Amino acid sequence: MAAVDDLQFEEFGDAATSLTANPDDTTISIEDPGETPEHQPGPSRGSGREEDDELLGNDDSDKTELLAGQKKSSPFWTFEYYQTFFDVDTYQVFDRIKGSLLPIPGKNFVRLYIRSNPDLYGPFWICATLVFAIAISGNLSNFLIHLGEKTYHYVPEFRKVSIAATVIYAYAWLVPLALWGFLMWRNSKVMNIVSYSFLEIVCVYGYSLFIYIPTAILWIIPQKAVRWILVMIALGISGSVLAMTFWPAVREDNRRIALATIVTIVLLHMLLSVGCLAYFFDAPEMDHLPTMATPNQTVAAAKSS
Repeated sequence: MAAVDDLQFEEFGDAATSLTANPDDTTISIEDPGETPEHQPGPSRGSGREEDDELLGNDDSDKTELLAGQKKSSPFWTFEYYQTFFDVDTYQVFDRIKGSLLPIPGKNFVRLYIRSNPDLYGPFWICATLVFAIAISGNLSNFLIHLGEKTYHYVPEFRKVSIAATVIYAYAWLVPLALWGFLMWRNSKVMNIVSYSFLEIVCVYGYSLFIYIPTAILWIIPQKAVRWILVMIALGISGSVLAMTFWPAVREDNRRIALATIVTIVLLHMLLSVGCLAYFFDAPEMDHLPTMATPNQTVAAAKSS
């Protein structure tokens, strides 16, 4: 039986000293996890590349793709697959709307608001609200312009709803599709380009259209100067969101191609806003009642002939 003294703990000195005295001993070194090594080389990255990672989110792109793959693991023909695109809460939607109304220079909209959880809920309802806002406001605008005219007969133009829906949803889906294809093509030509996913581009375009909802309501004011001021303000806010979002993705490309891409994005956005204003609000109204001849005028004309 071992004596009590044999079971006492014994403190040892430095490992190097112990090994010198007893070369055959085995030592185990346990480090404090809170301590950090004094000399630990780390990967050095250029300042330009760090800026690209900050704007485009390259650091966690692999994690994002992995999480996205886990979320969308259901087959595409099932309801669960499309349910993930609408898995967003009210706070996130309001935060993204606020980000589209108050763009921050030097900050990327996808990086700050979209990449963690891209959705279709916000873009879908923003486009639907914008369709009815444009159609209803256009009808009210024509009514107010011709209010008081005896020869004017108000007829609701329900066709404006279908026309507005076709234009808005075509723009919100076809333009992002074309831009996504272009970025993928340029990514195959220039390896430094980092493309956004199609869902992220749709999110950016959908939320950038929110500013046109209050603008379309204010277009009811029957003053062309006020309307053009409003459309320029809305175009400046939403266009800056698009430009600041997609410029980091194309600036590593050829200078002319990068500038042409941003100019095309802004011009298409301008065409949408100016076209909606010109067609739904500044179009000439032709719904005047024809002047009917009274019976006395008919009899007088028959006698004179």
